[in-house]
Amino acid sequence: MAQIAAIAGVSTETLRKIETGRVPTPAFFTVVALAAALDLSLDAVANASLGDEAGPALSA
Repeated sequence: MAQIAAIAGVSTETLRKIETGRVPTPAFFTVVALAAALDLSLDAVANASLGDEAGPALSA
């Protein structure tokens, strides 16, 4: 978690809050930074958020 947070330029606490739902709608640029840190396209993130079964599982 710490490595992904550092690569994305967010704090581990912010990432923890996003993962636990305490930040239910993170800022767009935070989502972009996390997607880049996880080597995911924004299409993959969008598909996963829509429940596309073909999309990759998102976890750090």
